[in-house]
Amino acid sequence: MHHKSGQARLVALGSIRLIITNRDVALPWNDILFYAIDLSTFSSIWYWLAVAVTWATASHWILGVPFDMILYSRRYGAQATEDLENMVAINARRLISTMDVAGHWVTGFLAFLLTGIASMGFIYTLEIAQGVFLLVFPLVFVVMINLQAARQFQQQMPEGKMLTRRLLRMRIWIQCIAVVSIFVIAVYGMYFNLSAPVGF
Repeated sequence: MHHKSGQARLVALGSIRLIITNRDVALPWNDILFYAIDLSTFSSIWYWLAVAVTWATASHWILGVPFDMILYSRRYGAQATEDLENMVAINARRLISTMDVAGHWVTGFLAFLLTGIASMGFIYTLEIAQGVFLLVFPLVFVVMINLQAARQFQQQMPEGKMLTRRLLRMRIWIQCIAVVSIFVIAVYGMYFNLSAPVGF
């Protein structure tokens, strides 16, 4: 197909210039900002960095305790183990007290928020909402694991090696959730990108 002389053509996706009759014309600043931010989700490196950082953080902090502190207690014992026990007990009490005071409000707000994001993503087909939902929803299971452990520790607090084993087992479960979540995001992201119209 022949193009008429002087007809505007858009350069490759990600470019911020138009070519009109072989002359460069800069796009308006809002279009430049749109291209810089790039609200596409599953093909954006920023989204995958957010996925990696989110699950790395979730796997590192177990019931509010950093993973290196668990390893330090397992390796050296004594004072390190006592510090670990105290920190787990404090964090468990704080989590339980927070849920006892505002648990219903927090649960209702999260349910409302997730429902809204899911509706925007899968009913109105907003890509960024789909990406946020697939990232945030599995974290609900992480919170449930931490909350269940906190209630168990409040009733009977394990000590020493038993505590480190429980925390390491929790980390394994969280990592399993992370693997499943990342796999689902990757599969859905490939499906979304392959089924999207060319040029969008």
